[in-house]
Amino acid sequence: MASISGSSSYTDSCINIITAIETMAFKSLLFFALLSAAMVAAPVAEAQLGLIGGLLGLIRIQGTLFCTANGNMGANGTATPVFPNALVQLQCGGNVVSTSTTNGSGVFSILLDPLSYILSSLLTGCSLKVATPLASCDSTLPSLGGLLSSLQFIGNTTLGALLSVANIIPAGFRFVPSN
Repeated sequence: MASISGSSSYTDSCINIITAIETMAFKSLLFFALLSAAMVAAPVAEAQLGLIGGLLGLIRIQGTLFCTANGNMGANGTATPVFPNALVQLQCGGNVVSTSTTNGSGVFSILLDPLSYILSSLLTGCSLKVATPLASCDSTLPSLGGLLSSLQFIGNTTLGALLSVANIIPAGFRFVPSN
């Protein structure tokens, strides 16, 4: 009887050791999977903002600019033409702090380092200005003046284990005539 009881204790010890090894292996695998996901998402941030920006997060301002008198989607939705190759400026306190050019689909994106900009200050003290004349996309639109929009925070996105993105969009463009 004593040998069966001792054998059972030995088996239980072996099972406990194997379970502990499996748990450590799973935790290591999970850690490396999360690290790999972060490494895939971080190069864009690191290339544009340095290592610290990639580890802490980003602020992304993005939107689609339409070729209309106010830069917004028209009443007919998808039939509204976009505004390609337009210069979009982020202005804070009257100074241009970043720029982007819309692509062929009218989409622009500006990435900012959260160490340089406070989200609440961006939302209250900054705006988007389209410096390219509207006549560039439609000759019937004004050739003087431009579009201006305040900013609107729409939420955060987490990419991988280390990267968080604060998402901001234009609140709505309006035409501002030149003086």
